Amino acid sequence: MAELYEVLAGVGPRLRTLRRARAVTLAQVAEETGISLSTLSRLESGRRKPTLELLLPLAKAYGVPLDELVGAPATGDPRIHPRPFTRHGHTFVPLTRYLGGLHAYKQIMAVPPPGTADQRPEQRTHEGYEWLYVLSGRLRLALGDRDVVLVAGEAAEFDTRIPHGFTNAGDHPVEFLALFGSQGERVHLKARAVPGPEGM
Repeated sequence: MAELYEVLAGVGPRLRTLRRARAVTLAQVAEETGISLSTLSRLESGRRKPTLELLLPLAKAYGVPLDELVGAPATGDPRIHPRPFTRHGHTFVPLTRYLGGLHAYKQIMAVPPPGTADQRPEQRTHEGYEWLYVLSGRLRLALGDRDVVLVAGEAAEFDTRIPHGFTNAGDHPVEFLALFGSQGERVHLKARAVPGPEGM
């Protein structure tokens, strides 16, 4: 019984983390699933007990297996089976099995369309911290009013309450690792500043 309670208690944080990782609002999820906004809010906060009737459309909307959504106990197979998904033209590959706490993705950004490379990326804010590590290509990070370009082997860490956004800064796809969470070991920023609009 204690194990069941623990599994159910973890559903709300997993749902919230999954929604934020996909940069969608409760209202958008409500529209896609047909579940009321108040029910979704109570599910995420743990004030509503998750049921199969609620979890099935959410698993479908988020593109994850039901057992991953509820954090079912592992069956002994240590391998993960990532299911890539695409948001805003970027490909996300989940690298961790469970959605609570620290969560890791590999992200792939295509080359920007012609004439858009100099446009500043749209910025968002949310609770927690984010860590980035560039595997290949050039990643432009707009952090508040500052811009930095990270190249392969460079990393950045920042408070996600600061407005932030990313874009491909090169002429090849950029691949990077992104870790999301409210706690954890930080890495050091090592990046080169790029000129702002006034220096272009």
